[in-house]
Formats: sequence, C-alpha cells, structure tokens
Amino acid sequence: MYFRKFPKVNVDVRGNGIPVSMTDITRRVTFTRSTLESLVNFDFYDVPDGSTPEQIAFDYYGDVNLHWVVLLANDIKDIYSDWPMSVPRFEAFVKSKYDNPDGVHHYEYTQESGSTKFLIELPNDAATTLPAGAITITNYEYEERVLESKRKIRLIQPQYIGKIKSEFETKIGR
Repeated sequence: MYFRKFPKVNVDVRGNGIPVSMTDITRRVTFTRSTLESLVNFDFYDVPDGSTPEQIAFDYYGDVNLHWVVLLANDIKDIYSDWPMSVPRFEAFVKSKYDNPDGVHHYEYTQESGSTKFLIELPNDAATTLPAGAITITNYEYEERVLESKRKIRLIQPQYIGKIKSEFETKIGR
C-alpha cells in the first residue's frame, strides 16, 4: 500500500531521450512532532528478537501491509540501522565493528548531589582521571544498550489507522 500511493515521475534512466514512468520514492511523509510527542496516540511495545515490522503490523493491526505505519510511528528511515537486529546479526555486527568487543568503550560514574543522582559518561582516554567507583562499559555492553533502546517502539493505536491512511494519501498527493 505504501508505495502504491506515491506519484509517478518520468525519468530518462538510460539517457536515450525515452522517459520511463517510475514511482517517486523521494517523497517523505512523517508524523508531526506533536503527534509523535503525544503519548495518548500510542501503545508501547518491546520488539521480540528477530521480529520484523511486517510481523508486528500483522500481530497488532491484523494487516502485514501496515508495516509502514510501524516504521513511521518510530521515525525509522533505514530498516538496517534503525530497526533492532536479531541476536545472530547483532553478534556479527559487534565482531565486525570492534577488534576487541570486550575492550573499554567508556566509563560511567554516578554523581550524587543531595537527593539527585545522574550518570556521567567518561571517555576512554589516557587523559581522563577516573573517580573511585567508575564502572567500565565494554564495547559489547555499549552496543547491547543501543540495541535494547531500539527494541522499545511505539505503535499507533488501531482506532487511528483509518485517519492515518487518509492523511497519508492527502500528504503524498494522490
């Protein structure tokens, strides 16, 4: 459904003066910032390992073709870098990114001031003097935290899907 609604453009792809009708994939539609910030419109969901937007759309909306709503609601532009990886893909990613996955990525220290606590991230460099109690965060642990943060997504509540589809068609220009 998503790309079927996009307008067509004529492009001379071969450079021979004969235009070919193609889907204009350069169009972008997003939710307004106020919609994304309104918690009332969303349910929150933890993506199970290996799940795809299509599976979640089917499980939540009963329609695999609403995967684009899942992606738009979470401002996901690149499924390969913005969507949570499966465990095997994550393991391969970490091994390819770091010579030493168990090496130090950074240090963390919890600072307290009265009843307020906040976490300070300290770089992994020789010039940094570490306070007592600083915790080592490995490259693996850092990437695992990034992955886990991507697992927490929001889903537009089903009663709004008709309105979302209608607004999408209006915004895309068809």
